[in-house]
Amino acid sequence: MKHSIKVNINGQLYLEEVETSMTLLQFIRDKVGLTGTKSGCENGECGACTVIMNGNPVRSCIILAVEADGAEIITVEGLGEKDKLHPLQQSFIETGAAQCGFCTPGMLMAGKALLDKKKNPSNEDITEALGGHLCRCTGYKSISKAVEVALSKNNRN
Repeated sequence: MKHSIKVNINGQLYLEEVETSMTLLQFIRDKVGLTGTKSGCENGECGACTVIMNGNPVRSCIILAVEADGAEIITVEGLGEKDKLHPLQQSFIETGAAQCGFCTPGMLMAGKALLDKKKNPSNEDITEALGGHLCRCTGYKSISKAVEVALSKNNRN
């Protein structure tokens, strides 16, 4: 069964017909062609597929595309611009937080959602925001540090 949806992804409107069983992750990767969002566990456990939907971080592998009808979504491709990285992206580079890179898109999106909601998140807030995101390289300290560095950059601007 198919259903028409209208979704705003990274500022661009998409009007598509999708199977009712298609996940938001499949829609983003297969229909829209944005492959930065990763498919990891496909059951919402690892966080690699995290995107921001209507201001909240969500696991796109467990949300149906039809549930995103009318939503505004930001993927990792929507973070920075070609000539200017988002402070989080820059801090991931500076702190060595992007090791193998598989978890990086989900971690970036969780970090962005936190920084968008809290001007001065505590270390506990950062830990909670990144909680449930699995890093195969066990780079949790450098990832948390990257969010702290990005926070300090945001507060200077």
